[in-house]
Amino acid sequence: MTYENILANFQNGMTTITINRPNKLNALNKNTIQELHDALDAANTDTKTKVIIITGSGDKAFVAGADISEFAHFDVENGGKLAAKGQELLFDFVENLSTPVIAAVNGFALGGGLELAMACHFRVASDNAKMGLPETSLGVIPGYGGTQRLPQLVGKGRAMEMVMTAGMIDANTALDFGLVNHVTTQEELLPLTEKIAGKIMRNSSVAIKGAIKAVNANYKDGVNGFKIEIEEFGNCFGTEDFKEGTTAFLEKRKADFPGK
Repeated sequence: MTYENILANFQNGMTTITINRPNKLNALNKNTIQELHDALDAANTDTKTKVIIITGSGDKAFVAGADISEFAHFDVENGGKLAAKGQELLFDFVENLSTPVIAAVNGFALGGGLELAMACHFRVASDNAKMGLPETSLGVIPGYGGTQRLPQLVGKGRAMEMVMTAGMIDANTALDFGLVNHVTTQEELLPLTEKIAGKIMRNSSVAIKGAIKAVNANYKDGVNGFKIEIEEFGNCFGTEDFKEGTTAFLEKRKADFPGK
């Protein structure tokens, strides 16, 4: 599929999706959000794709924010619809994908950019990355899940400070806060991310799907995460991956899992 604002490349079991609007610092507009949804959906349904990596083009920005020119004139109703549609189409969609999604944060991840990175299952950052939610400096609040996911990742107090000050933190501070898992050089960002993806791909895609569902359940109101874990654990016993994994262990060989 050909896209206007993103690039999608499959290689060695990984689909890398690159947001490609370098003159806009890869800002998210309506079309880019739709294209990201489409590319993610295609990768998730592709049985050959075991891991998805999201990154930005160039060396300055992952995603520098949302395209403010698209909504500066919105009223209350349209503002609410913008947030609801964006969360449904992209941010909640990413979080609940059954294929692991890693954000390779290669520069500025601000506003909607940080919200996209936080929706991914985990994050790796280059040492030049800067992250923040500057929305209150524009008279608005984060609307793509930022007020919910940031406290989950860094704690309530740090999240409150970041939102209220509209300030940025650097990559090493993000690492200290638990916002990113690893920090490396710009040159090593994708190689490191791909190395981690390679480790994931050695394991059962079916089991990972269940694990994603169980972990996410803990962060959903009214859902008993322990109950979901029990259900997903039990479901594993009916899969070919379970048979192969346990047989390989008992036979002291490397497991060859059937697939996604």
